[in-house]
Amino acid sequence: MIGVDLVIQGNLTSKGEVQIEGEVQGDIHATHVVIGERARVTGGVVAEECVIRGHLLGTVRGRRVLLQGSAHVEGDVYHQTMAIEQGAFFEGKSRRTDDPLAGLSRAAAPSESAAAAPAPAATTSPATPPPLS
Repeated sequence: MIGVDLVIQGNLTSKGEVQIEGEVQGDIHATHVVIGERARVTGGVVAEECVIRGHLLGTVRGRRVLLQGSAHVEGDVYHQTMAIEQGAFFEGKSRRTDDPLAGLSRAAAPSESAAAAPAPAATTSPATPPPLS
């Protein structure tokens, strides 16, 4: 669990559940990710299951993705199943795919991910990270 008063600058990798209540500036790779109501994440999320209640600026890749009513997501979502509750804010593309986690390695270094990612389009905000590849 990442507490409310904690700010992490860097990537997080876990074989279990990660619950974010504070701020993370980096990518998160885990089996199950919960982004709490007061949490702020700037980076990509890769998980089997992802529940978002707070702010996320980045790409989500997950088999099951849930945007709860308090969620504020700016970025693309690659999913097998996705649910968006009433009141949630979502700006981006929703892409259904049979295996949104295919080809992704949890051990990939950030520089490898950035080198393999396509260059952001000219209309992309500088604060928006490139999609995970």
